[in-house]
Amino acid sequence: MTNPIHSLFALFMLLALTTGCTTNIKPSTETNPPPAEKFSAFNRFELLPVKAGSDVVANQQAAMTKIQENTQTILGSRLQQLNAKPLSGQPRTLLIEPTVTELKFVSGAKRFWSGAMAGSSAVVLKAKFTEKETGKLIANPEFYSKASALSGAYSFGGNDNAMLRRIANWFAVYVLNNYKQPVGGPVISTDVDAASILTE
Repeated sequence: MTNPIHSLFALFMLLALTTGCTTNIKPSTETNPPPAEKFSAFNRFELLPVKAGSDVVANQQAAMTKIQENTQTILGSRLQQLNAKPLSGQPRTLLIEPTVTELKFVSGAKRFWSGAMAGSSAVVLKAKFTEKETGKLIANPEFYSKASALSGAYSFGGNDNAMLRRIANWFAVYVLNNYKQPVGGPVISTDVDAASILTE
């Protein structure tokens, strides 16, 4: 005969797991339209530090610091290479302003104690691209990445941390893919490596 206390406990754990797995952080669209111009039309690039779009995001300081570090390593270094080219003609500067508008990051410690019940990690990053000299809007794309509750638990938080790199990499993929031609791109991150994209 089934012990009713055991059944209630199992039901409670199931409800806690399914509740924990949900997150309300979702992208607002699936595809970024092409920018107004290809990015190679500019001869200088200025990448501002990643900003927090709300107090909720800003309070997750460790995750924000990691996103900034990853963005600088993956994208900032590539833009430095482009800026090292001799200036031809009048400067046209593409100003890039990234903002994390939504973020839920489950830390390794929380994964250790709560596992999948800590829920998913998810992040939305939006970026404003303008011509610095004129203020003309060039693009306003959105990027999304997620680490599911189960993958986070199985990896002991490794996939949660990997999400912080994936969002920076996907941001960089968009910039580099739109360098030669304005093509836009998907909002949701994939496994394409920004380092594999050539700008020459």
